[in-house]
Amino acid sequence: MTGALHVLTDAAKLVWSSSRRLLLIRLALAAAAGAVPIGIAWSTKVVLDGIAPSTRGAAWTALRSVLVLALLGVLGVVLPRLVSYVDRQLMRVVGLEVRSRLYAAVAGMKGLTRLENPQFNDRLRLATDLGPTGPSQLVGSCLSVVQSGLTIGGFIGALLYLNPWMVLVVALAAVPTVRAEIGLARRRAGTMWELSAANRRELFYADLLTSLTAAKELRLFGLGNLFGTRMLTELRRINDGSRRMDLRELASQGLLAVLGAVVAGAGLVWAVLAARAGALTVGDVAIFVAAVNGVQAGLSAAISSVARAHESTLTFDHVRYVVRTAAEPPSPTQPHRPAATSRLAPLRHGIELRDVWFRYRDGLPWVLLGVDLFLPAGRSTALVGINGAGKSTLVKLLCGLYEPTRGSIHWDGSDLRELPVDEVRRRIGAVFQDFMEYELTAAESIGLGDLTRWGDRHQIEAAARRAGCHDMVAALPSGYDTMLTRIYTDLADRNDPGTGVVLSGGQSQRIALARALLRQDCDLLILDEPSAGLDAAAEYEVHRRLRDHSRDKTSLLISHRLSAVRDADTIVVLREGTVVEQGAHDQLLAAGGPYAELFTLQAAGYRTEPSDLTGVV
Repeated sequence: MTGALHVLTDAAKLVWSSSRRLLLIRLALAAAAGAVPIGIAWSTKVVLDGIAPSTRGAAWTALRSVLVLALLGVLGVVLPRLVSYVDRQLMRVVGLEVRSRLYAAVAGMKGLTRLENPQFNDRLRLATDLGPTGPSQLVGSCLSVVQSGLTIGGFIGALLYLNPWMVLVVALAAVPTVRAEIGLARRRAGTMWELSAANRRELFYADLLTSLTAAKELRLFGLGNLFGTRMLTELRRINDGSRRMDLRELASQGLLAVLGAVVAGAGLVWAVLAARAGALTVGDVAIFVAAVNGVQAGLSAAISSVARAHESTLTFDHVRYVVRTAAEPPSPTQPHRPAATSRLAPLRHGIELRDVWFRYRDGLPWVLLGVDLFLPAGRSTALVGINGAGKSTLVKLLCGLYEPTRGSIHWDGSDLRELPVDEVRRRIGAVFQDFMEYELTAAESIGLGDLTRWGDRHQIEAAARRAGCHDMVAALPSGYDTMLTRIYTDLADRNDPGTGVVLSGGQSQRIALARALLRQDCDLLILDEPSAGLDAAAEYEVHRRLRDHSRDKTSLLISHRLSAVRDADTIVVLREGTVVEQGAHDQLLAAGGPYAELFTLQAAGYRTEPSDLTGVV
């Protein structure tokens, strides 16, 4: 109960801060809508009593009541539409505010651990899908309860005036209704949570079937039926769960409707008999019938509103959970990372990894096992090793996307966890192996690398030249203003959808490289397989440009192609999460260790012995 009250309080504060004017209007409409049915019932009584033969002296009163009744009838028709309109406006305004807070919290997450947690992902999906409507629905449901309460209170007063025992009968009949509706609300929310994983899988398969990226393999390998079948299987599972919930609602609400009809029928029999005995007037009978029906309808509406409020509480609680837990708390053994209050001084000494151990979750294998490594400032370091050696994981640790499970990373002697993470990242430029392809213009895609230079076309073109893609971009239909997608068009392309283009993998990689090189004043340049999608000539050109650009800068190059790393000041060989050797290219070749083996193996692929050419024309 206390938790639900906290959720309601947070929702009310959020709605109030989003639009207090709309909230006050909604409150006034709730009060008016709750009073109108009572006014209609009493006006009807006065009209009926005024036209009865024994009460002709009250004709003038009846006429005035007719006018009041007509006005209340208009209000009875208009008010629900006004309430619906205000609710929709409130939902839009509040939904915008909720999404703003929700996505700001997710974007502000310093690492990736939470996003990789399945439970967090389920709650995040529910928060993004249903959470934005939760606060307005919760507050609206509570106001509907207030509205129903006013109606119920007025009609109970009428029943107390006519027959106090009927109040007890109606109240007793409402008890099972309350219990059933609250139970249904809990089951509905529970069903939603149980089906969240199936919903996520169904969306995954549906996205695969419509994805342009996946289209080639789906068609080549004939995967459409496989993923389509899996999607339908998950959809049937979701439908079965929803159908079971619908059957529970049908059974419960059907029985409750029968019970309500029995109570109303019994009350009507009593009222007719009392009127024949002269104990009630025709108007009394009318208001009695209206009161019984009004109390039942009001209770049903109030209970439904409570059920919706309960459901909205659960959905909005997912938003509160995501916002509250988005910032990953440090473990008790790790220092708390401070906020960015001052600029980080340029790197002078270097970056040092001290006995760094890391695994993605407890119980999973170690990815890094006691890595000791020093990246000297102003020097180039290359990291090589077979797949799974831990190279990309090490890059993620340097970028602050994860923290070491054990050990520490030091930036000029300061523990990386004690430095403002945003400031550390501001000093890093990177091209990741799984780089992003943004559906933006070419200039915007490059400009994302440094938002301080977002609109500086000169700097953007300079970065493209350093990455070797200026001529390619300039040759596009609209040059740097060309949309790098065919999915949708921007204002500049609206009249000519053909101007949108889809780049090749190598071209997109050069755009990603230009994005990283736009950040010229970074202290550490990380290049994770920056030329993996390029041909030999393009690879040579890119690495030549990178050598010129990163001269006298701190850089970390990761590549499977050892020809690309031979000019690095230091080459570090990583195997199964440990550093097995490091040194300059010539030193490592002379040592005859793992690096020499890898280099010799790759070099052999480029040598052709005369005997291999036998029979070749």
